[in-house]
Amino acid sequence: MTERQLSIILAVVYEYIKTGEPAGSRTIVKKYIRGLSPATIRNEMADLEELGYFYQPHTSSGRLPTARAYRVYVDSVTSRARNHSHEADIRREILGSRSGVEELLNHVTHLMARLTNCVAVAAVPTLDDAEIQHIDLILMGGNNILALIVLKGGLVHHSQFNLPYDIDAGTLEELSRRINTVASGHSWSEVREALYQYVLGGLEEAETSCRDAIKELDKFLTEQNYKFFSSGARQILALPHFQMLSRLQAVLNLLEQEKPLAHMIEKCRKSSALKISLGEENETEGMEENAMILIPARPRQQKAVLGLIGPLRMDYEKSISVLESVAEVLDEDSLGGEKVGRARDSRKAN
Repeated sequence: MTERQLSIILAVVYEYIKTGEPAGSRTIVKKYIRGLSPATIRNEMADLEELGYFYQPHTSSGRLPTARAYRVYVDSVTSRARNHSHEADIRREILGSRSGVEELLNHVTHLMARLTNCVAVAAVPTLDDAEIQHIDLILMGGNNILALIVLKGGLVHHSQFNLPYDIDAGTLEELSRRINTVASGHSWSEVREALYQYVLGGLEEAETSCRDAIKELDKFLTEQNYKFFSSGARQILALPHFQMLSRLQAVLNLLEQEKPLAHMIEKCRKSSALKISLGEENETEGMEENAMILIPARPRQQKAVLGLIGPLRMDYEKSISVLESVAEVLDEDSLGGEKVGRARDSRKAN
């Protein structure tokens, strides 16, 4: 690709993001690339259309960008410094909050949705990696057990399960006490092997029931991949892109099904970097005309991922800037307001 072609691609994408209208050769010459004739630009645009970067909605209209053109534009955005003009306001809204992780992430998703007009998501990853503060096993009647798991930072998860054998409240209380002796202050993955030896010693009369209770707890903690928070699904109805029902349905299905979203979030968490999926790069059916931006964060010293879901015609500069600022401030908040000073260009996009 020549420098001229790159400039044309960036100009067409930027023009469409700002106006929502196809970009013609005269517009590109007048607003972005001076010194060339409209005919020269038109010929280059025709070549780029053949290469898959543009398409024409009508024969006589200007060009619209494809997902391939958006990828060129996004790579350009992430390779240069960005204006984080919202960071001061974001810092004021987040720092100093005494709420737990759950309330904080609810607040953060509302904030990101409001600033970007996208659907905002946040996810706290696998429970077995999180530090456990306390576990309570409560007899609900018969052999029905309620498990309450409180994580460091105040995030609470719960699960109900049935045991194949009856267990009395006193034995369940003693089992909870022993589990907390081992698990409190540690992640489940660190202590699961020790639990069976330590916890069951001296509970031989109820060994089968206790062992099954620990198995159910283990199953819940290892299979419950993420707890999700989201905001903005209603406000995207006002965007022209989502007047087509199939596009809106794709986003709602992604939020509802959770497993495909969890898979993408897990990849971002493992890479520890900003990740942007455009169009067909999204792994979920129906998301070919939408975009997703994800970034790792650390609210209240817990690993998490923040994200934005919106149309391909998203204001990427603003959206990426907001996500980076929120992640930076959450990192600061985890250190008690101390400035992190993490280099933003280390969060490179995939």
